[in-house]
Amino acid sequence: MRRNVTIKDDFTQEDTWRIFRIMSEFVDGFETLSKAGQAVSIFGSSRFKPGNKYYKMAEETAYLLAKEGYAIITGSGPAIMEAANKGAKRAKGHSIGLNIQIPSEQKSNKYVDTLLDFRYFFVRKVMFVKYAKAFIIMPGGYGTLDEFYEAINLIQTQRIQKFPVVMMGSEYWKGMIDWLKSTVLKSGAISKEDLALFTVVDEPKDVVRAIRKFYEKQEREKLG
Repeated sequence: MRRNVTIKDDFTQEDTWRIFRIMSEFVDGFETLSKAGQAVSIFGSSRFKPGNKYYKMAEETAYLLAKEGYAIITGSGPAIMEAANKGAKRAKGHSIGLNIQIPSEQKSNKYVDTLLDFRYFFVRKVMFVKYAKAFIIMPGGYGTLDEFYEAINLIQTQRIQKFPVVMMGSEYWKGMIDWLKSTVLKSGAISKEDLALFTVVDEPKDVVRAIRKFYEKQEREKLG
C-alpha cells in the first residue's frame, strides 16, 4: 500500500537539505573571489551618513588601497561599506560586495562591481577572511566587532596565518582598547602578545603604510 508523503517525510524540508545550499554558496564564492587577486576587507557601521567623518575616512582609505592594487571587499551595504566601495570605484579598482540576506533586506550599494549574495553568515565570513590580505576595521557596531574579534581569535589560535588587522579611529576604539588592557589582559584572559595582533591608526595613508610594512617584514623573514 502506498503511503502519503508528508512534509515531515520530505527530506528537502529537513536540515540535511541545507547542506546543498551551503555548498552552493561556498562554490559560488570560491569561484568568483579566486579571480579577484589581492584584496582587502573593510568593515564598519551601516548607519553613518555620507557627511560623517568616518564615511570620508573609509572612502579615502579604500581609494588609496585600490591605488596600491588591492580589490576592496565590503558587506555591500550602506554607510561605511558604501564609502569603501565608492573609494575603490573612484580609484578604478575592483569593488566587491558580499551581501547578506537579512529581514531588514539590505540592498547593495551602487558602487559594487562584483556582487555575491549569501544566506548564511558563516559562509560569508569565510569569504571575507579567505581572500583578504588585510582587515580594516572602521568604527561600527556589533557586526563590525564580530568580524574584528573573529579575525584576531583565528590568528591567536593559529587557525589562519597572521595578516594585518588595522583599526581606524583611535578616539572611537579607545574605551574598548583600554578595557582590553585594564580588565582582559590584567585578569590573564589574554597575553600581552595578543594585543599586538592588531594596529590602531587615524590616517588613511597609515593604513597603507601598516599593510606594506607587514608584508615587507614577512618577505625579509622569508629570505632569512
